[in-house]
Amino acid sequence: MTNPKADLLQGTLDMLILKALFLGPLHGYGIIQRIRRMSDEMMHVEQGALYPALYRMEERGWIASEWGVSDNNRRAKFYRLTKAGRKRLEGERANWERVSQAIGRILETA
Repeated sequence: MTNPKADLLQGTLDMLILKALFLGPLHGYGIIQRIRRMSDEMMHVEQGALYPALYRMEERGWIASEWGVSDNNRRAKFYRLTKAGRKRLEGERANWERVSQAIGRILETA
């Protein structure tokens, strides 16, 4: 039986994180949950992939973080999109549209 969850294509994790944060600041587990909800439970991001991506994106200036308190009253690092991150998301989205259209054309070819 096939796994109903979709595998993440290489290079799409950053775009998904940026989109999740475009909707508002979140802590790491919140990002995982938001991506899962936005994909109708089809995308599952593992913590082992998420946190290295968050650290890399923060180093690049696409996101910023600060410590706060989560809904369950625990200390958590909250991430938010920066102006550079918004610009990066726009570029990633445009590139995704081009790539997905090209793949669609290839798949439709007889």
